[in-house]
Amino acid sequence: MIKEGDRVLLVSEEGDEFLVKLQKGLKYVTHIGTIMHDEIIGKPYGGSIETSRGIRLFLLQPGIVDDIYNMKRRTQIVYPKDIGFIILMLDVKEGDRVIDAGVGSGAMSYALARAVGVNGKVYAYERRQDFYSLAIKNFKNWGVEERIELKLRDISDGFDERNVDALFLDVPTPWEYLAQAWQALKGGGRLGIVVPTTNQVQEVLKVLYDLPFIRIEVWENLFRPYKPVPDRLRPVDRMVAHTAFMIFATKFC
Repeated sequence: MIKEGDRVLLVSEEGDEFLVKLQKGLKYVTHIGTIMHDEIIGKPYGGSIETSRGIRLFLLQPGIVDDIYNMKRRTQIVYPKDIGFIILMLDVKEGDRVIDAGVGSGAMSYALARAVGVNGKVYAYERRQDFYSLAIKNFKNWGVEERIELKLRDISDGFDERNVDALFLDVPTPWEYLAQAWQALKGGGRLGIVVPTTNQVQEVLKVLYDLPFIRIEVWENLFRPYKPVPDRLRPVDRMVAHTAFMIFATKFC
């Protein structure tokens, strides 16, 4: 049953979506009518309610993609279409120790925390106080704060950790920190980097080839959804095309 304090995704048959954290006595006003929190508390996930205008809303438990798209943010995020590929390429799994440098609002750290499980750890580095404070709030809201050790630090002087399984860099000039990343990784550890432009990719590659890294790869994901209408199935009119270039490499000793 849904309890006070739970986060619920409300979805209409027309596709409207609202992510609400429940508190007794409160109401949530939308363009399709007012939603009373008390009408949701005590109902099961998968059930439904009606707004004050009679619009039916289904009660769903939010997933990670819902959390990321509805999160409070002050920075560009790594898109879910890229997050899944990055986690697979870095081979992040239960019990791993992973560094995330350049936390921003926390979306990637959140995904990594879910992947490492209760026995793993994410060491997250952020140099800006405003991003650091926002990320802490998001981690608590998502319930993953115990899996993430967040540090307010510039990474110029390197990382505290050694022999980590994977390291992810999402910073404006990642080529300046590749030697520090090599030091933190274990032998065979995997490095992932995201940058938005080709000239940044070139700068990263120049430095990567001067360091003990192998299996150097550059990827871009293009992702196109379709309108789910059986009689006129077709792509949506707009798509999220380029979001980032992803660079991967593996440390050797």
